[in-house]
Amino acid sequence: MANRAIPLVDLASFINGDKAQRAAFVKKLGDAFHNVGFVGVINHGISKELISNFYKYAYEFFHLPTGIKEQSEIKGLAGQRGYTSFGKEHAKQSKVGDLKEFFQIGQTVAANHPMKKLYPDNVTVAEAPDFAATGDELYQAFESAGTALLEAISLHLDLGLDYFSDKIKDGNSILRAIHYPPITQEPASAIRAEQHEDINLITLLVGASAGGLQVLNMDNEWLDVLPEEDEIVVNVGDMLQRLTNDYLKSTTHRVVNPPRELWHTPRLSIPFFLHPKHDMDLTCLKDCVTAENSANYEPITAGEYLDERLREIGLKK
Repeated sequence: MANRAIPLVDLASFINGDKAQRAAFVKKLGDAFHNVGFVGVINHGISKELISNFYKYAYEFFHLPTGIKEQSEIKGLAGQRGYTSFGKEHAKQSKVGDLKEFFQIGQTVAANHPMKKLYPDNVTVAEAPDFAATGDELYQAFESAGTALLEAISLHLDLGLDYFSDKIKDGNSILRAIHYPPITQEPASAIRAEQHEDINLITLLVGASAGGLQVLNMDNEWLDVLPEEDEIVVNVGDMLQRLTNDYLKSTTHRVVNPPRELWHTPRLSIPFFLHPKHDMDLTCLKDCVTAENSANYEPITAGEYLDERLREIGLKK
């Protein structure tokens, strides 16, 4: 395990473990998020069959004709549901579009739910009928694993087990299927996904169909993240970094282009961006503000922060 770029944890030891195993998991996860910002997770409870089915249906969707895909690109939703066409999103410090297209599936709540107006209906694609339904199932599996991870982080921060529970229940999380098509000509300057940090609390990424993910370590070196089979990669997002006043690290990462001889290889990846509800207060936790580390951020809600960031990355005008 010495050559791993990121630590590895076993979620089953938290969910099913005894007191000592749970405490060891909490410490290992907390240390990983504090020192590295990334962790590999095994025994996460997300079914292998569900993942492979969703990959298959996503692949089918992205290989539909462009005109058909564009019918599921919904104006005015800032890409939060349905399709976003190739090159539209860019990193906040860049003006060059990433070499990718994607499809997003969001939270579903009952018609009479108080937050229904904040959650547009998910987009179904007649030509890929199983895509959205399988995505909805995978969304719920990710939500469950993400909830357990946040319980452990909550314990690590001495906030009690349930600090995040009411903040993430019916939260604004997003399941994104990303397709990086084959590279057919010398890219102007963009790579598949330029270096960035994620907006949300945590991101859960299920193994991509090809390599390319790199994280920037504390020594300013780019390290390749190569998950083992059945491992998901989880990283801290900016909301959690902000809440903990930089104690937990939202680490810079990117997806680099493959070597030229593999340019013909497309890449598919499935991240789940775990968001709280819009009204969660992201004011720095008082225990994370000290004489040596005064508050680094102004108070803001999760909804306000998301809105700001969607504008920075070109999805919202």
